[in-house]
Amino acid sequence: MIDKDYILDKANKRCQGTLVSKLGIVFTDVGENFLEAKMEVTPSHHQPAGVLHGGATAALAETVGSSAAAIFSKKSNTLLRGVELSINHVRGISEGFVFAKAIPIHNGRTMQLWKISIVDENQKNISFAKLTTLTIDK
Repeated sequence: MIDKDYILDKANKRCQGTLVSKLGIVFTDVGENFLEAKMEVTPSHHQPAGVLHGGATAALAETVGSSAAAIFSKKSNTLLRGVELSINHVRGISEGFVFAKAIPIHNGRTMQLWKISIVDENQKNISFAKLTTLTIDK
């Protein structure tokens, strides 16, 4: 059994003063094999065309996937690094919230592969991402 409140509090505090907090990303839920976060879409997250910038969406995806990899790591005293992020954007959004959910596709001792789905408040698909992470000894 996981301590949901402890994990979410620790994950959110760990991100204070980083790009994650600058973008307004907040971890909202964690389960036995997933991590979720949300980000409010404001004009500061827009590309010049007035919709959510793909880079902000990619930062959300990598944040949730990397954090999930750290939370569910099978080894202690290690460093975790994202080594590849691939993302497809399927719908634009200009306001409201987006929600990202990371689930493991493969959770090995040294390599992990994460699927991150990003949806809006109405559960409409916004983006899909795949993140590969590596766990290395300190």
